[in-house]
Amino acid sequence: MSWISPFTLKGMGILGMNRRNHAFVARYNPRCHYPLVDNKLKTKQLASAYGVPTPTLRFIVSAQHEVRHVNKQLQNGEGFAIKPAKGSGGKGILVISGSRGNSFIKSSGRRLDERDIQRHISNILAGLYSLGGTPDTALIEDIIQMDPLFEGYSHQGIPDIRVIVFQGYPVMAMLRLATEASDGKANLHQGAVGVGLDMATGKGLRALQFGKPVLLHPDTRKPLDSITIPDWKHLLTLASRCYEMTGLGYIGADIVLDRNRGPLMLELNARPGLAIQMTNGEGLLQRLTAIETLTCNNRNIDERVSWAMESFGKTKGTTLP
Repeated sequence: MSWISPFTLKGMGILGMNRRNHAFVARYNPRCHYPLVDNKLKTKQLASAYGVPTPTLRFIVSAQHEVRHVNKQLQNGEGFAIKPAKGSGGKGILVISGSRGNSFIKSSGRRLDERDIQRHISNILAGLYSLGGTPDTALIEDIIQMDPLFEGYSHQGIPDIRVIVFQGYPVMAMLRLATEASDGKANLHQGAVGVGLDMATGKGLRALQFGKPVLLHPDTRKPLDSITIPDWKHLLTLASRCYEMTGLGYIGADIVLDRNRGPLMLELNARPGLAIQMTNGEGLLQRLTAIETLTCNNRNIDERVSWAMESFGKTKGTTLP
């Protein structure tokens, strides 16, 4: 990747970390609302109250003495996901695709025994994966059933779609595809592929892995230029509803497509990363400023989404080299 000067990035409307923190996160996200998104259990309870669909919660484990009883609740042969309520960046998430006898099977095919599961949950409760290392709660959810659309586009893990939402307007979106390098997780810093998405249509714009352009999925070799997310406006509407739900003005909404249930809100982030600008080849700043200068502030969700699709659809703005 070629080097780009700070002046060039500024001219392209690239939002930097300091400006993101001061001009948007601190200004538009009341700190008292952070627990609503920093704790996945609270987010899930809030989403239920607002009718926002999320992966089904089976049960929670909140005390160490409960850990030894967990295996009996999991040995029904079905897959499940264990998540720390206060985790971030995908840390501490364990996905089990099924069980056989006393063994639990990861999507990679690796087998875990009962003690492995108990140890993992115990570590979550002790705060190994939580923000600040504080004691935590373990969530056990149904696993997502991958939409056939993504066959061949992901290695083992479930793709997710990150949508930046500002003042209730969807601003920018990208698809994250798991790879072998990312260990089946959709985290860009671990080696997942990021695909920028056209806000008007949900079609892939360009793809990056480790900051470098890629045309094919590195594991499946499937071309990445043919991806289009179906029912795109419905997905953007789901993301935009999270503004009213949380009272946070600048958030990242992570959404997955379930084969049976459709779009589900996976989690929210009050400090979403900035790599989405690289995958889209365009800075966030111009779009955020466009919304700040709007004189009409009483649009409903449908009107906001329609406005964003028309205003931010490709090809507007400056493209990265």
